[in-house]
Amino acid sequence: MRENIFILEAGSAVEELPEAPFPYPFPLLLLLLLLQHCLQKLYLGKKNMHTSFCSPSSSSSLAIFKLNQNPLLPHLVSTPRLTLKRRPASTTRALLSAHRELVLKDFHERRALKIISGLQNLDRENVASVVTAADKGGATHVDIACDAELVKLAISLTSLPVCVSSVDPAEFLPAVEAGALMVEIGNYDSFYEAGIIFSADQILNLTKETRRLLPSVALSVTVPHTLGLPDQVKLAELLEQEGVDVIQTEGGKCSHPSKSGILGLIEKAAPTLAAAYSISRAVKIPVMCSSGLSAVTAPMAITAGAAGVGVGSAVNKLNNVVAMIAEVRSIADSLAPTAAQLSRPDSAFLNL
Repeated sequence: MRENIFILEAGSAVEELPEAPFPYPFPLLLLLLLLQHCLQKLYLGKKNMHTSFCSPSSSSSLAIFKLNQNPLLPHLVSTPRLTLKRRPASTTRALLSAHRELVLKDFHERRALKIISGLQNLDRENVASVVTAADKGGATHVDIACDAELVKLAISLTSLPVCVSSVDPAEFLPAVEAGALMVEIGNYDSFYEAGIIFSADQILNLTKETRRLLPSVALSVTVPHTLGLPDQVKLAELLEQEGVDVIQTEGGKCSHPSKSGILGLIEKAAPTLAAAYSISRAVKIPVMCSSGLSAVTAPMAITAGAAGVGVGSAVNKLNNVVAMIAEVRSIADSLAPTAAQLSRPDSAFLNL
């Protein structure tokens, strides 16, 4: 291998033997040196900043990514499950309060029309028909049984505010989470048929518990017609003090008309009309007249002092959705002239 080395001898000059060709072209060598320099700079910079997000394995050159050290993924955790950020309670209350005002708008304008499917009506097909009729017929609200799945069905069919009815305050929570914007303690007809009646104290306690659970949700409470009229008025006043937004009246079940036709319709509506008249003059919150009403008597309820009407069996007992829509439209049209007249400044005499 003498040709590849320098030979130094005492007293002699240095003799340089011819070099063998370099195995890499000069440009490639320069590129390799530059790449090595850059890699060294990158490594030293990362090491000094302590921001490396990969850790070399001791047994191989493979790198394992550590999610909690990755500056590109600051919001991920080491587990694959993502945790949703809870909305602050103050924000939730503000949203519910805004919805509450929107739900009550038609009551304040004295033109609310709520179509009721029934507290114990869990028939999805019938409920869907009632909701569709309310939406297409010109109603302002729809009232269904307190069931989260029914609420989801209803809000998929209409943009109207959905109210849920129950006599169990705990049932309201999942329904509100599903999208219900109003809750109702009432629609007791199915209980009357089973021989169950509610006392004023029971209604008051249910109201307190509901308001405790849902302080920012619109709340309507039905005053039982089984109470005498003075007791209905007294209960309504107590409910107003507990923060109830709407008082609903009833009476259709206790009425047995002796006449047919229009006279019979008026007779049937008389108990709930009387309650609406009396209660609306004792409280400042809106009163909804419900039970036993029709297109004939709905305008009478508004004239008597009600801010809206609730209609159930006149719609939900019909056989098909077309007939339901026609009935809702008939009632909505009957209310329009009365609501327009009451909005005029010279209509104050109607409230005397």
